[in-house]
Amino acid sequence: MELTGRDFDRIPRGNVRVPVVQFARLWLTAERALDAEPTNWTYFGVVQTCRWLACATVRLADGRTRLADAPITNRFGLAHEETIEAETLAAERLLLRRPQPQWLASQPGWLPAIVLTLEWAWRRSGVPPLDVPAHSQG
Repeated sequence: MELTGRDFDRIPRGNVRVPVVQFARLWLTAERALDAEPTNWTYFGVVQTCRWLACATVRLADGRTRLADAPITNRFGLAHEETIEAETLAAERLLLRRPQPQWLASQPGWLPAIVLTLEWAWRRSGVPPLDVPAHSQG
């Protein structure tokens, strides 16, 4: 997904609790990393979460566009305070679930990336899920 300053300006300020500039830099870094490695589940988890938090529009394989859906629950619609908190709890529950669902084994790094992104961007806990170069523009 090609991001522009307009995409960053549209990030709902209440959807992230870290400075929007830092969030935008993470999102841009993750999108670029996923473009370079489209089969990397960690990058996909960060991108999927950032797109949803940003209420971004994504292009489907058939060319149509729609709002990004929630990464864990697949909830469709705009992310807002209540749905972000519910998504964070759902991600944490899935991470702790034992035995781990079989389908997660085929997506290494995806779930931890989502949890880390939500913990950092929503709960302001921990560090960004990816190293963000200081020169990264957002």
